[in-house]
Amino acid sequence: MSKKKLTDSNSYIIIYSCLMVVIVAFLLAFVSSSLKPAQDVNVALDKKKQILAALNIRHLDNKQSAAKYNEVVEADAIINIDGNYIEKGTQGGEKAGFRLNSADYKNGKLAVYECNVGGERKYVVPVFGQGLWGPIWGYIAVNADGNTIYGAYFSHEGETAGLGAEIKDSQTWQEQFAGKTIYDAVGKTILKVLKKSEVRNPQSEVDAVTGATLTSVGVSDMLQEGFSKYQKYLRK
Repeated sequence: MSKKKLTDSNSYIIIYSCLMVVIVAFLLAFVSSSLKPAQDVNVALDKKKQILAALNIRHLDNKQSAAKYNEVVEADAIINIDGNYIEKGTQGGEKAGFRLNSADYKNGKLAVYECNVGGERKYVVPVFGQGLWGPIWGYIAVNADGNTIYGAYFSHEGETAGLGAEIKDSQTWQEQFAGKTIYDAVGKTILKVLKKSEVRNPQSEVDAVTGATLTSVGVSDMLQEGFSKYQKYLRK
């Protein structure tokens, strides 16, 4: 009877498999860590483009976008729900409010991008909410009066193409927000997204995305909640 080869044994196969798993895991971790700095730069640049889009500054290449952001964003402040500064940020801000995320927003640490566009003061505020299939968010630019929208940009994680995804893909839909009033005389948020048949006050209400009722409701709720958080800051 012939001797069984070492490579045919169960222990050899198990050890070999374990070594291969360790090697592959090491290589994947190495590649991931090597690419992370470049990925972080791309994520930050995309965020800057979204903020610029809210300021109606679009269709710039990467280099132009980075330069324009540094030019127009005078501070990435952090405020609290009472409208008071936690941190004032810096020109071309990347180290204060820029670092905040949706979890900070829920916990009452709010980012405000204080901007100068053509000599006019603008405030860009981020808002976060829930769409039909996942998280949605937006950046809304507000005029110096603290009550009139200058521009808006929205995005999402997984809304349906051609329907809910239009909150991101349709610049025409986003442009409806320009000029809308946010608060009434006593500071209540009156900005809403409604079905066209339900719009009663065009000055503060925006037509919903056709065929995307639940996503539109999510945007409306997001704006209502978001501007209630920024009310004291913007109404000062």
